[in-house]
Amino acid sequence: MFGGRTALLLRGLRPWLRVEPRRHRDSFRDFTKEFDKFRQKAKGILPGSDWTPLPISRDLPPEQADVVIVGGGVVGWSVAYWLKRNEPQSGAVRVVVVERDLSVSCLSSARYAKASTVLSVGGIRQQYSMPENIQMSLFSANFLRLIDEYLHVIGQPPVDVQFNPSGYLFLASDETAAILEENVKVQRMEGAKVSLLSPAELKKKYPWMNTDGVVLASCGLENEGWFDPWTLLNALRSKAISMGVYQSCGEVTSFTSDTTEMVTQDGEQIDFSRIKYVNVHMPNSTEYASIQCSLVVNAAGAWSSKVAEMAGIGTGPPDSISGVKLPVEPKKRYVYVWHCPDGPGLGFPMLIDTTGAYCRREGLGGNYLGGISPTEEEEPDIQDLEVDHEFFQEKVWPKLAHRVPCFESLKVKSSWAGYYDYNTFDQSPVIGLHPLVDNLYFATGFSGHGLQQAPAVGQAIAELILDGKYKTIDLEAFSFNRLIKGEKALERNVI
Repeated sequence: MFGGRTALLLRGLRPWLRVEPRRHRDSFRDFTKEFDKFRQKAKGILPGSDWTPLPISRDLPPEQADVVIVGGGVVGWSVAYWLKRNEPQSGAVRVVVVERDLSVSCLSSARYAKASTVLSVGGIRQQYSMPENIQMSLFSANFLRLIDEYLHVIGQPPVDVQFNPSGYLFLASDETAAILEENVKVQRMEGAKVSLLSPAELKKKYPWMNTDGVVLASCGLENEGWFDPWTLLNALRSKAISMGVYQSCGEVTSFTSDTTEMVTQDGEQIDFSRIKYVNVHMPNSTEYASIQCSLVVNAAGAWSSKVAEMAGIGTGPPDSISGVKLPVEPKKRYVYVWHCPDGPGLGFPMLIDTTGAYCRREGLGGNYLGGISPTEEEEPDIQDLEVDHEFFQEKVWPKLAHRVPCFESLKVKSSWAGYYDYNTFDQSPVIGLHPLVDNLYFATGFSGHGLQQAPAVGQAIAELILDGKYKTIDLEAFSFNRLIKGEKALERNVI
């Protein structure tokens, strides 16, 4: 007999399900399957809603899924959302998102403590050098503009990511002016609205700026600025769940795969594999859950290389395809928030200095935030998210105070650190199917640009899975094959 919570659930649901408890004596999983069938019917009554008579925990994953997404950050949830939005018919694709940095007791509560998404500065720009990056950000900007049409859930408030359209302002020195001008030509060809400013024009538009050493500047006129990362993540997650996506709190620890050996005409043995089960360690427990699946998406961000190794990627001989690793590793970046009552004010853009230091306004009342990427020699330890406050005093403040003289007198209020999923090969993302693990897709290695490109990447991966090809934006330039060939996809405008 059932007891405790299970018995209460069964008694509470009997008027709706009209089933006898004895049908569910084998396991609680059988009960949840019956409940999911009923819930899908209820969704037909309230389309787009996440109606449920009782708060059912989704921590326990289903035994089977069509797609398992490893990583519940903004990229993972974007993939889940687009899979459900584009599925051929409602309920056709069963999607599970597994996230280890998640504490869930019911559908409405979640906590991300170390996720890169919520520790981002929330910027979006079209000022890149590669057409693919520009196209992705233009797509994402349109998505954010219409976000409530995409992600509104019945019974919940309208989605507002608090987009601030103040633009990006890139400053170029004599050494980088020609590159900046070439980048703007590409951006304009792709439809981005960007203007070029001389030092005199720059000083007129931004009188608070010291233009010493600046030869040229580029300014985004629309679709650029910053927004709230937490709101976007929660909106994607809530909408995806309302569409039937399962979320599971746990850590993927291994895959169970089938392997097929093939020998080329040259006598080289190549092993092709296919993931059959995703094994998940449940939190605060010694138990594991195995999900039988058809496809897996590696959206584990800074930790995606570890997930790739579980599938055997990069574990073969160094001179073989199976020996090519996913070159993504965590890099820690600091963000500092300071108060400057005499600061530039509401018209302050996301400023990218010639030195690489950046800053922007943060809310109202004279608050700003910023930072700089450390040099290779200065890379901090990734074992924790502690902040080095001397780094601001020695590396960030002098550069920003030189460019914005009123920042000479400021007071640091707070700070935080977050992880980049840094691609050490070329700092560009790895997107698409692996050539040897024929059901493993990548959506990782964004090197700090994942938040702003997530809506476009989610759509792209969904197209690959459901249609077998890119339909909206061709992202083949970011495939794993370039790693095998040693061909870099170099983005020149990296912050």
